[in-house]
Amino acid sequence: MVRIGRRAALGAAFTLAVPRLALAAWPERPIRLVIPYGGGGQTDVVSRLIGEAIAQRLGTPVLADNRPGAAGNFAAEIVSRAPADGYTMMVGSTGPLGGVNAVLYRTLSYDWQRDFAPIGLFTTAQNVILVHNSLPVRNLAEFIAYAKANPGRINYASSGVGATTHLSMELLSEKAGIEMVHVPYRQSTQGMTDLLAGRVQARSLGLPEAEPVKGSPSIRALAVTGTQRNPQWPDVPTVAETLPGYEAVNAFGLAVPARTPPEIIARMNEALNDALRTPAVRESFLRVGADPAAPNTPEEFGAFLRQRGEIWSALVRRLRLVAE
Repeated sequence: MVRIGRRAALGAAFTLAVPRLALAAWPERPIRLVIPYGGGGQTDVVSRLIGEAIAQRLGTPVLADNRPGAAGNFAAEIVSRAPADGYTMMVGSTGPLGGVNAVLYRTLSYDWQRDFAPIGLFTTAQNVILVHNSLPVRNLAEFIAYAKANPGRINYASSGVGATTHLSMELLSEKAGIEMVHVPYRQSTQGMTDLLAGRVQARSLGLPEAEPVKGSPSIRALAVTGTQRNPQWPDVPTVAETLPGYEAVNAFGLAVPARTPPEIIARMNEALNDALRTPAVRESFLRVGADPAAPNTPEEFGAFLRQRGEIWSALVRRLRLVAE
């Protein structure tokens, strides 16, 4: 379970200085949930779970709108330009909302600190490092040894430049001292198809997305990227068991356009936290390998995004990664 420290709220990345309005009638129509990755991927899976839970509590449909591309930038641009009326929200992570993309991309069409207001964190999820069975390796240590003996010969798939599926493998390469070739995909599901077919040899994949391929004879799970083994994958060790200090975890929360009335933000946060307290909702995340967050405030989520974003931004700077 992820808990966001109260003290961290002092560094919140967003402000909510907007006029107070009487909004007793909200919501009167469906809410659009912009998802920054394609259908079937990890982000899509957890986003639809929380969207359904919030819809039940607000009494209005929450309609998923997948807008993949540029590590969340396309989705962030759409939401930054949407009316601040509570009818558009997005699933946000450290890329577009924690400042990582501001380091990774030369130019952005939105301001990550100015254009969004946080609602709250709803889940975190580890990745799992998968390899095609054509590689003569049985565990992470053997994978690292093989990569050192064959520099540049392992191609690994990701959900795109700057995605955690990319940065988690770059962090592995840095800590292990190996060289691999990054193959980004616009659609995460296509990257998985190519791994199953052996057209790429490895990838880091979010556990919610990896559940359907668990046990496939074509691939082998080498390690998960969190600090503890996942109960859904109990026989898969952590990367840190081989490379102490390694951690790469995805974080997912909700955000709305800046200047959204604080009454709406408060009601969205209330609905989110009520869902996070509900055993059935929490179990729905656990079943797909995700870790439901503890109830949290918008300020705590803003601070959390900034803190985690600084960690990934430092990696991007060290490796001099640039996305076009």
